[in-house]
Amino acid sequence: MDLQLQGKVALVTGASKGLGYAVARQLALEGCQVAVNSREESRAKAAAETIAQESGAKTLGLAGDVTDPDVPENLVQRTVEAFGGLDILVTNAGGPPAGAFESFDDATWQKAIDLSFMSHVRLIRAALPYLRQSDAASVLTITSITVKQPIPNLVLSNSVRAATVGLTKTLALELGKDGIRFNSILPSWTRTERVIELMKFRAEQNGTTVEEEIAKQSADSPLGRMGEPEEFARAAVFLVSPAASYLTGVMLNVDGGMYKGTL
Repeated sequence: MDLQLQGKVALVTGASKGLGYAVARQLALEGCQVAVNSREESRAKAAAETIAQESGAKTLGLAGDVTDPDVPENLVQRTVEAFGGLDILVTNAGGPPAGAFESFDDATWQKAIDLSFMSHVRLIRAALPYLRQSDAASVLTITSITVKQPIPNLVLSNSVRAATVGLTKTLALELGKDGIRFNSILPSWTRTERVIELMKFRAEQNGTTVEEEIAKQSADSPLGRMGEPEEFARAAVFLVSPAASYLTGVMLNVDGGMYKGTL
């Protein structure tokens, strides 16, 4: 299938590793020009260079912490200056820390809101003028299966990411008239650095090993394993592509069947 992505311009945040990197790489392999964001300049540039070498696509490494209110607009502007426009925005950021409800103060809650909600708000707001000029405008927010099925000791993620899903659905309804599609992917347990850190946290809490915790979590999937970043990326790239032109307002589980609900 031709995803019709050749020559399109994409900005992917939180993309020096994990799910964001996998999405940026797959977009480049499909012919997109891709701006790759990370908090650290060295990581952003290294990721962009590696993707360019593998794909032959034009890439740009952009440093910036998306929790800083001034950074999202800067990232969008630099992407547009480099590539002449913007067609695809993938908003992604690392997750907030694990822990129980009573272990977090107001400052930690605010950091989680800035990371897992306001970063999406600010990036989308900055991108809208350019997305309105595109004939294939698409926004993908990366959230988590926790918005449908809360995970123990992830109260910050369970709570704050739900707001991003509400935002995504609302904007799909509000801005469809402008030809901009909004979707979200809700990943479950995928082998990324973030998940390994969560497995370490569980191992410390339970007096087990990381390998044991991975095995226990994998057993919760009908497929008997965690996902791989590349599997997530292929679903994400289809969803943002013109090939999925009639899909908007979709909250897609990419979870190997771990979500037990029917809705």
